[in-house]
This record gives sequence, structure tokens and C-alpha cells, in this order.
Amino acid sequence: MTTKVQSPPFTLEYVKTIGMINNVGRGRGFLVPYSIARSADGRFFVLDRNLVRISVCNFDEDYLGEFATWYGEGDGDQKFQSPAGMAFDSQERLYVVDEGKDQVFVYTTDGEYIREWGTHGSGDAELDGACGIAFDSADNAYVVDQYNHRVQVFSTEGEYRSQWGEFGDGKGQFNMPWGVAVDSRDHVYVADWRNDRIQKFTQDGRFLSSFGESGSRDGQLDRPSAVAVDSQGFMYVADWGNQRVQVLDPDGGFVQKLRGQSTLTKWTKEFFESNIDERDTRAIANLYPALPEHLQDPNNESSQTEPYFWGLTSLILDDQERLYVIENRRHRFQIFQRAPAP
Repeated sequence: MTTKVQSPPFTLEYVKTIGMINNVGRGRGFLVPYSIARSADGRFFVLDRNLVRISVCNFDEDYLGEFATWYGEGDGDQKFQSPAGMAFDSQERLYVVDEGKDQVFVYTTDGEYIREWGTHGSGDAELDGACGIAFDSADNAYVVDQYNHRVQVFSTEGEYRSQWGEFGDGKGQFNMPWGVAVDSRDHVYVADWRNDRIQKFTQDGRFLSSFGESGSRDGQLDRPSAVAVDSQGFMYVADWGNQRVQVLDPDGGFVQKLRGQSTLTKWTKEFFESNIDERDTRAIANLYPALPEHLQDPNNESSQTEPYFWGLTSLILDDQERLYVIENRRHRFQIFQRAPAP
């Protein structure tokens, strides 16, 4: 059980939102973003699932470019099929996992293609539905092998090292795992999607703890898609089925939940400056509609309430422990920061 409510040591406050929909294929905006990574110099790298590219921007919402695009002609372009997750190693190399091709693609922060590795299958070093990736302090790459219900460990060059997990709902077993994170002590956390829990392991795959159970109450989970862990061991969980983020303490106790509170982004405001009719229509819209009883479930509430999270696929923390939450159905990410508990 993880529903015990702890006295919160901090609270998360909304800062801003970055993003808007892009149906063109080039330039600023996202279309079904799936993952986000942040470089040491503060740039955001957003993995566009439907635009099949990586977009780059910063905290001030300057759009800095894109790479690995479907329309490009360089090495590494036109390679993605269904990109799902990404992460940086300690050398600031960006790794992108593709669940359609079961490959890992590697780039510099300037978007230069370095290498790729991976092959489809169920044997050692083979992948089936590769989705999440994270690195420990020694640059071991932990890759979530979704349909093989396991985690595999590789070197940065793609050399196979180890694996753990199998199908099931017992300790150390998985049912379509998705996201993965590594804490400051090199413990590995896996979002066990269809088992509605987060599992914690040592670097070599020894089971340590399990957090969460099926449900919608505080501390319960419904298809968690991602997890991040701060320097104190607090867990931030993308509770995909409940359309919220939950914060759990190191023992799994409930601390706080977020539904999202997005405001207009800089890009959207600039769009409205040249699209007055759309601006005026939005101005009279009810952004918090009262829904009939049969539609009062998290998905319908989020789909009808613009500021709410809708489609949480990824979240990360930066070095200041600000939280960035990707929403693939609203083509944006929301940013939160810590504040002292009231």
C-alpha cells in the first residue's frame, strides 16, 4: 500500500508552459511529443513522435532548430520509425530509442549523427518495443524492453552487458514496462505500466522495493508511463491513466499530486497576434467546463479542460530539480519548481 499521506516537505508550483501544435513539419511547435531531455547548457531536446524529429528550444522559448528529421539528407536523418524515449549520457551524447525499429540512435548536442545499434528479437541484446532509456554514473545504459518484459543493460557503444525481468506481476517481473530512471545512488526505477507500479532495483537487477497499486486514490496508479527521482529520493510519477503527476516520498508515501495548470505559451501568443479570430474565439471559451456525470473520468476531464495534463508520456528533473512534464495530446510541456511547504 502506498496511500499513506505524508507531511509534505515542499510543494510544486507551476512556472510556465512551452509548446504548441505544429502540423507543418518544420519550425517551432510539436506534434505528439513523447520525450524530453535537457542538456547541461539548459537546452531542451523534445522528441516529436509524429513529426519524426528532435526539436530544440530553451527556457525563454527561443526555438533553436531541429535535427534527425524525416526530410533531411544527412546521416541519422530519415531513420526513425516510432521514436519513444531519450536520455543524455555523461558525455552529453543524446540517445534515442525507437520502439518501431528496436534500435538506439546516438547524436551530439549539435544534432550530428554518431551511431546506431540494436536489433529486433527476444534473445540477449535483442529488443522488442524499446521505449525507455536511462544512464547510471558509469554510463551503463538501461533500456526498457517493453514486449520482452525486461530491462537490458548496454554500454554506450551498444555492447550487451546484462538483463533482468520476465512477464508477470511478482517481484522483479514486468507487464509491458515503459519508463526508467536512475537515482544518485545508481538505483534503477522502472515504470511497470500494466502492473500499475514503480519497481526499484540495484544496478545488477536485484529487486529492492515496489511502489503503488491499481486505482485512482492518492498513491495509487493507473498505467504509470514515466518516473524521475530527485536527490532526496522523492519520486515523480507520470500517472498516465489518471492524467496526473504524483509525488511519492522515498518509502512510497503520497506527498502531492498535480493535474496541470497550463497557461498560454509565448509561441501561442505570437500565433494569436496574427490570427485574431482564433484568439477571440478562445477568449470566450470555457476552459473549465462542467461535465456531465458520465464523463467525469480523468481522460474526459483532461480532454475538455485545456490547462490540465492530457497524455503524460515523459517527465524529467533538471539540476535545480525543476520538473518538466511532456503531454503528447496537447503538444507541449509544463514546468514546475519547488517551494517551501505551507
